[in-house]
Parts: sequence; C-alpha cells; structure tokens
Amino acid sequence: MTAVPVLDGAAVERAVSPGRAVDAVREAFVAHARGEWSMPPKVYVTNYPAGDFRAMPALGGGYALLKWINSFPGNPARGLPTVSGVVLLSDASDGSLRAVLDAASVTALRTGAAAVLAAEVLGRSDAGSASVIGTGVNGRAAARTFLARGRSVLLWDVDHARAEAAAAELGAEVAPSLEAALACDIVVTVTPGHAVVLGDGVLRAGQHVSLMGADGPGKAEAAGSELARARLFCDDWEQASHGGELAHAVEDGTIGRADVTAIGDVLAGDAAGRESDDEITMFDSTGLAIQDLAIALAAFEAAGELDLPRLEL
Repeated sequence: MTAVPVLDGAAVERAVSPGRAVDAVREAFVAHARGEWSMPPKVYVTNYPAGDFRAMPALGGGYALLKWINSFPGNPARGLPTVSGVVLLSDASDGSLRAVLDAASVTALRTGAAAVLAAEVLGRSDAGSASVIGTGVNGRAAARTFLARGRSVLLWDVDHARAEAAAAELGAEVAPSLEAALACDIVVTVTPGHAVVLGDGVLRAGQHVSLMGADGPGKAEAAGSELARARLFCDDWEQASHGGELAHAVEDGTIGRADVTAIGDVLAGDAAGRESDDEITMFDSTGLAIQDLAIALAAFEAAGELDLPRLEL
C-alpha cells in the first residue's frame, strides 16, 4: 500500500511562494519551447451557461500530470468557489501516483506568476506603475506576486467592495477609477472575459498588458482594434488562437501565426521581446498544463517539510 501526500489549497500556498512560482513557470516555458516538456491540447467539457470542465495533461521532468478543473461563474452566489478541481501528479517511469493537489491554488499561483513574468519580460525596463483589474482568486494571486517582487500595485474591480477587501488583505491600494488602472505602465486583466475591458484607443505607447481572463471560447478582454495596435505574445499559439484572447482576430483573419510570438521562445532566447520603449506589448494567457506541472513539482519538492494528510492506495 502506498501513502500519497494530499496538498489542499493552504498547503500548496505554504509549499510554493510567489517568487518560487515565477521561477518555476519560467523554467516550464523554456522547457516547453525546447521540446523537453510536452502538453496535449486542453479538453473542454462545456455546460454553458452554467460553466465548463477542463482536462489538462502534461509530461515533463520525469513526471506526468492531469488537472481536472472547472469554472462556474455563478457559484459565488451559491456560496461556492468559481474554480475548483484536483491535480494528479504521477511518476512518468512507472505510472505511480505521487501527489494529489488542490487545482484552484495551483491555478492561482501559476496565473499570478505568468502575468508578472510576462510583465517583467515584456514591459519597459523603466516601467513603474502596475494595476490588476479583477480581484477574484486569480487576480489577487497576480497582485500578491507583484507585491512579492517589490512592485506596488493598484487594484480595480467592477465590485468595489471586493477590490477594497483584496487591497486590505494584500496591503495594496484601490485604483480611484477604471481609467486610472488602465493608465498604469503595466496592466493585468483577470476578469471573467465576458465584457471588453480595453476598449478602442485606451492604451498608450509603451504600455504592457497581460490578458489573463479570456481562457475559453467566446471570451475577450480587449477590443480587436487594441490588439491591432500591439506587439502580440502568447503562452501557446494553438490554445490562444482557438480559445484565447486572439481567437476572434484569428477567426476574422486580422491576425495570423506570424503576428504572434510565444513567450517561451523569448525566454529561451530564440525570439525577440519588446524592441522599443514605444511599443505596446500584449501577452495572451490561456493557461497551460506545463505551468501546472511546474507548480505541482515545486509543491511536491517541498511536501516533505509539511505535515500533510496521506491517501492510502
């Protein structure tokens, strides 16, 4: 009989700091860009308008992962979390289950890490102000990561009380308006993706935007006109072009594969990032299983230092 460690949300957060998460996600992007880690396409099982389920597998570093996660936007009204699920981490050499982790906390860590990593890599070297628009679980993770990296951050949410609660929890400030949040040098959007946040002509030269909310079909946070003004980057072309922020522009033919650079290629030194201070850069994040694998491995490495429940198999 094997005893498998089980990491709930609090345990994942104890095991992996925001800084460690940024390093882990960076390593995952580079490993994927070099073909060392693989990731079959994400599978959606939809039950719209209620929500959807997603199955996300990955292989790398001697381990295999499956994340089974869901997103049900109406859940908070029922007293339930919007996002929940489970991550299974297995030994790739013999198939044995090595750990079970809470999927929502893994997702939040890698989402915050990817948003901030993209901002650090693609933002101007002298970028000062930063904002996070949307202060749900993943938005708070992005803000927490900025703060852990020594950068102050403004928060804005359509629910002002939620933004105030997040600011009090994290030690951040609430933006006086959406316009003020959108005027920052670095902008991270972590909304449900049901309404455009970046309308026509909103962005100014030199800004960077990490678009984290449009992670499925029919979602968008930026107007097509703003995408057309920007230098575009993504986490994975296949996912972004079919179910991410770029999907609408790809569908109408205004954006093609040659117009978008994978951030992994930038991090691996195989492609250029920002090329001038005047460029507007945009990073489209759809969320990758390789990122989940990186966070799960980081948590598993630290699991021995934690007093964890065990699943007997």
